[in-house]
Parts: sequence; C-alpha cells; structure tokens
Amino acid sequence: MPLTSSPETTIVRSDRGLVIAGTRVTLYDVMDYLHAGWPPKLIQNWLPLSAEQLDCALSYIEAHRSEVEQEYQTVLQIAQDNRQYWEARNRERLAKIAALPPKAGQEEIYAKLQAWKVQLGLTS
Repeated sequence: MPLTSSPETTIVRSDRGLVIAGTRVTLYDVMDYLHAGWPPKLIQNWLPLSAEQLDCALSYIEAHRSEVEQEYQTVLQIAQDNRQYWEARNRERLAKIAALPPKAGQEEIYAKLQAWKVQLGLTS
C-alpha cells in the first residue's frame, strides 16, 4: 500500500520498513546519511537513486519527521542489539577455537605463529 505517491516514486512499507518503491533503499538508509551531514546530491550519488526518488524520500521524511525519526531510532537500537549479540557469540566461539590444540602435523607452524604473537605483543 503506497504511503505517498508521485508519478514514478512511492514510499511503501515492507518487511524491511519504509522503502523507496522499486529499490532496496530504506528511508533509514537515507536517514543515516542525513544524520552524518551528507548533502542530498552526495546521497543521491552514493545510493542508487534518481533525483525524483531522493526528493520523494526527503519530502516524506520532512512531512512525517517525528514518526520516521522514532522508527529510525528503533531500527538503530535493534541493529545495536543484534551487533552486541553476535559480537558476544563470536567472542565465545573464537575463544573455543583458540583453545583447541593444533592439528596433527601443524605443531611447527603453530609454534611459529605463537612466537610471532608474543613478538608483536598480542599474547604473553
């Protein structure tokens, strides 16, 4: 269901949130660049958008600023939670892998790697 419409561009709600129709670009992508201080022309050049698509997105953001900003903050929080979850999970997995003894026949190269780590100050 279109939320706003122009002759060729529409902002639609998908399972990914508010999306510029016909693209994979969300309004949250545009918001990232706006919050970083990028000018619209640079955003248009960076994202695969036409001038009309970007204008439609910017108009929609401006017309619905509070709702879009609230959704954007929710999206950022979910992304941060996901990142923290996977970083913790990867730390645990990498610690288990590091604790494994070297495979048979790789003891010499493992010893050299450990010596380099000590030399670089990565381990003691």
